[in-house]
Amino acid sequence: MSKVTVLVAAYNAQPFLRACLDSLRRQSLTDFQAICVDDASTDDTPEILDGYAAEDPRFQVVHLSENGGQAKARNIALSMADGDYVCMLDSDDWLSDNALQEASEVLDQHPGTDCVLFQVEEVFPDHSRLYPMPRFETITGQEAFEYSLTWAVHGLYMLRNTLHQQYPYDDSSRAYSDDNTTRIHYLRSREVRQCGGIYYYRQHESSVTHQVSARRFDYLLANESMKRQILSVGVEERLLNVYEKVRWLNLIDTYMFYFNHRRQLSPEDRRHGLSEMKRVWKGMETHRIPLALRWKPGYMPLRPFWWLFRVQEECYFGLRNWCPWRRHRN
Repeated sequence: MSKVTVLVAAYNAQPFLRACLDSLRRQSLTDFQAICVDDASTDDTPEILDGYAAEDPRFQVVHLSENGGQAKARNIALSMADGDYVCMLDSDDWLSDNALQEASEVLDQHPGTDCVLFQVEEVFPDHSRLYPMPRFETITGQEAFEYSLTWAVHGLYMLRNTLHQQYPYDDSSRAYSDDNTTRIHYLRSREVRQCGGIYYYRQHESSVTHQVSARRFDYLLANESMKRQILSVGVEERLLNVYEKVRWLNLIDTYMFYFNHRRQLSPEDRRHGLSEMKRVWKGMETHRIPLALRWKPGYMPLRPFWWLFRVQEECYFGLRNWCPWRRHRN
């Protein structure tokens, strides 16, 4: 048994992997287990992981024969976790030397706390900045869930292993569904606190969320999975209304992605994107969307006429891109 288990999913992570793993070896808390899953990498990632495991028994490595995505890789690591507490560390990120100790001490000292947020420093190629999160001593899990809908609080934390085993990673889509895992962890936590340990979150153009790809439409699938999960745990109507508004705004954002980047997508991907957006548009519970938003140009559902909704979006985003003052503001 370990105090903390760290889940590291790695796919073609060679450029940044050593910095990630070295930050674990520097931890002031030495009683940890690092489970590293090589998600069928084609670079030197497997050899790097095996080297660390050979030198340090706290590192365990699993090699997958087929690439399944981060969520599946993390769930394999989670199934092997024997720590009291669990956190994940992406293979291109790293932790401050005291991060594991800071977070685990908060959980030790507060038996009613299930989740502890790290401080997050976003690291860009030419600068870094602290994630602008409100300061608080403790909030309820429901409050953290609501904050997470707009990402007023981030999704990088340590939590009790028992809670994580109950709610493993959502692998309903290859990208974006990890947001759902964060939100369900918050929602099912009794208390959420912060600690002083820092998670260094590297921002670079090779990440999935920065690429123009049909995977962007997976965001809609992830949103649907999140709605099913919050329905399954019986949240109050007010939170359902809040989340349906989030889903609607995400649909509009997805159409903006389609409008701006469709020439970079294949005809098949464009058809897929339109089909996904239409399906979500038809299934939206529009009565849960605030009336002011339903009557706002560019955001009106215009059911049951999909063609009319599309005309609205084309005009709306065309006007936004055409107006100089709009381009400057956005």
